[in-house]
Amino acid sequence: MGGSAELSPEIGPEIGYTLKRLRPTVAAFDMLKEESRLEGYWMLVRLGDGWASGRNKFLKRGEALFGAWHGAELAGVCGLNIDPYFEGRDHGRVRHLFVSARHRRAGLGRTLVEIVIDRARQYFTVLNTRAPPEAFAFYERLGFQRVEGEEFVTHRMVFRKGN
Repeated sequence: MGGSAELSPEIGPEIGYTLKRLRPTVAAFDMLKEESRLEGYWMLVRLGDGWASGRNKFLKRGEALFGAWHGAELAGVCGLNIDPYFEGRDHGRVRHLFVSARHRRAGLGRTLVEIVIDRARQYFTVLNTRAPPEAFAFYERLGFQRVEGEEFVTHRMVFRKGN
């Protein structure tokens, strides 16, 4: 899929978001990155740095970075990587989920993670994430199971064959 190929024309007719593959080099990303930083979240700063350095461009098998647009405004982002904390390539990882405060509580975070889950099912047997405590219930509602005793994973979804 190309850098601007649309995934769906809209998440819902009443909502008016467009999901596309994202390159975090546009001014709209910088605005969302600054909002996240001001809230004390550094995931979009790390995403931008990883992209700029070439460390993480979401180009390996199964990987993707998605943006949700509301007109010209980037309302949210979420990525899927091969999990760097596990050997092999069968573990995927939800990366850099962030939704602008103006767009929260509209189902956008859920939709972004569901897109990542759907893609992960095609490429991975397991999908991991490391969420802050305030997001635990969010991931559990999406079907992730809490993981105890792993440094880099708080939640995991295991896919069965044909799932």
